Amino acid sequence: MIKKTDFVYSQESEPHRIRTKKILKQFPQLRKLIGKNPATIWAIVGLVAFQVVLAWFVRDQSWWIVFGAAYLLGAFADHALFVMIHECTHQLLFKNRNANRWASMFANLPQILPSAISFEKYHIKHHSFQGVHELDADLPNRWEAKLISNSFFGKALWLLFFPVFQLFRLSRLREIHPFDGWILTNWLLQAAFTTAIAYFMGWHAVAFLLLSFSFSVGLHPLGARWIQEHYLTVTEEQETYSYYGNFNAVAFNVGFHNEHHDFPSIPWNKLPEIRKTAPEYYDTLHYHTSWTKLFFQFLFDREISLFNRILRKDRGRVALTDISKPDIDLTKSETTKTELAEAEK
Repeated sequence: MIKKTDFVYSQESEPHRIRTKKILKQFPQLRKLIGKNPATIWAIVGLVAFQVVLAWFVRDQSWWIVFGAAYLLGAFADHALFVMIHECTHQLLFKNRNANRWASMFANLPQILPSAISFEKYHIKHHSFQGVHELDADLPNRWEAKLISNSFFGKALWLLFFPVFQLFRLSRLREIHPFDGWILTNWLLQAAFTTAIAYFMGWHAVAFLLLSFSFSVGLHPLGARWIQEHYLTVTEEQETYSYYGNFNAVAFNVGFHNEHHDFPSIPWNKLPEIRKTAPEYYDTLHYHTSWTKLFFQFLFDREISLFNRILRKDRGRVALTDISKPDIDLTKSETTKTELAEAEK
């Protein structure tokens, strides 16, 4: 076994814009799936209520019950809320950008840590500049990859403290402004919510919510989602992987990751339709069917480390302000072509 000491470098552009163009040319009917799903707000309301009610039930229970409830129930609810924040980030609920931001901050409340607006700032850049180290927050720091290495304990600690490692990445992304009024609002709302939970329910309830968040993104089979999406666990030739397993039912289809990168303007409930319509583009790619299996593979397989990621130095001609909607851009482009052709007749 040769221990990796650097990332995998690619001279090719990120694959999704190219594939979006090919798919839309062959299956133009997919344009009809682009749009908003305002009904998603009710899923957010239900999940937030679920977490608050659970926090109330465990407020005077033993720590074993608090931990168990967080691992077996709260983690799944918080992970689903993270997916809801992701939907809001791509403005897939409402036409108004600010309405989506308020919805994302509401979804963020049970997670205790204020992250909804910061996620919006950095996640869109991940789509626009996939693999570009100075702009893609999804990529680990070099020191982070060296520190964790390929050991079981290193990778377990990385998953356990995953949000902390993400915070350390922000200083690398110097072109992105890390603070504004929306982020301040996010922090103030979280502070007010957490204070209310502590006052009315006690610290066991606060601990339950914090543990739910930690498990939802870390040392839990759900944490394998971060490995599934872009880590090179199968081949170095493919940098994005989808997950087609049972957890998609409680994770709002977030596993359809290749489909999402290809069509970021299609909401969660319609993502399976993309694969169903264009199976030759997705069934021919490598994909995962079990987050639990991948979770243990990541921990125990010495061939997998944080260096199993593709980096590219060429940013192309993408503007820093790009909002990463290649599917809509292509649709507009085709509409313009049609209008010009009709005008020439």
